[in-house]
Amino acid sequence: MKTYSAKPLEVEAKWYVLDASNYTLGRLASLAANILRGKIKPEYTPHIDMGDFVIVINAEKVKITGKKETDKIYYHHTGFPGGLRQISYKDQMKKDARVPIEKAVKGMLPHNTLGHTQFTKLKVYVGSEHPHQAQQPVEYKEPEVIK
Repeated sequence: MKTYSAKPLEVEAKWYVLDASNYTLGRLASLAANILRGKIKPEYTPHIDMGDFVIVINAEKVKITGKKETDKIYYHHTGFPGGLRQISYKDQMKKDARVPIEKAVKGMLPHNTLGHTQFTKLKVYVGSEHPHQAQQPVEYKEPEVIK
């Protein structure tokens, strides 16, 4: 028996909706990353972009645990001397609630061209409305665990 390897032209991408109000930040990010990579498909091939599109709604309602609201800090550097900037999770949520989810998912994808391509399939929205009704997205249902 030969090992099956998917070809890029054989891949069909679906659209899934994830409601952030049902998840904590890390669990939402890992689920979205697995869908974007295509790991939920039985014909998963690591070097091919097999992933589906993910629409995350209600980004402002994502939960976090512990004291992360005040203690979690996001850093970025402007590229100039002394240009290290930081913002707390709480302030970032007030400024733009999409950024924490996008950063968490991006960190879980491969850091190469394939990962950048997969990341473009992530759409995050504040509120419960999104402009992708024409793609007929379905709400993602996690598979039942067999005991």
